[in-house]
Amino acid sequence: MNILILGDSITWGAYDPEQGGWANRLRNYFETQNNDFIVYNLGVSNDTTTEVLNRIEVEAKSRKPDLIIFAIGTNDAQFIHSKNSLRTSFDKFQENLAKLLFIAKTFTNKIIFVGLTQVDESRTTPIPWNLDISFTNETIERLDSAIEKFCKNNGLIFVSMNNIILNDDLSDGLHPNTTGHIKIFNRMKSEIESSL
Repeated sequence: MNILILGDSITWGAYDPEQGGWANRLRNYFETQNNDFIVYNLGVSNDTTTEVLNRIEVEAKSRKPDLIIFAIGTNDAQFIHSKNSLRTSFDKFQENLAKLLFIAKTFTNKIIFVGLTQVDESRTTPIPWNLDISFTNETIERLDSAIEKFCKNNGLIFVSMNNIILNDDLSDGLHPNTTGHIKIFNRMKSEIESSL
């Protein structure tokens, strides 16, 4: 079974020097179980739903997925001060979700969306490495709710991260630390195993 995980730097595994993030932890777990599972970590730092939309077809065509997991949306929630707007408008975000699902369904009917993780606003308004960008929980929660509603309307699995990742689980206020990645891995492992 081929599993594709499409997402951003949290998917890619930033700030988990032990095992490279929750998606890599999934790969390592399934390899040790001697299961016929191949997990592809297709997380790219700074990606939004738009960037994933631009690459999903190429990524999926070459890997023939049986399950596609989308863990995307945090970067869409960036508030860009110089533009006085979100990086991705709410309408565009919802449009992108629909397009991602349409393309994913041409490859498999097994599709999971992962909910967004909260941020520590004391460290993300603005983010120290780019003072033009802020992340707030209000926006994160709005997009997270949109993903959940989208999944409900389309009969998809939505894996909520509410109350999973707390401020102590964040490395820089935005990205999970090793403990945070372990928590996401445990949540995803049980969800994947129960859905297959």
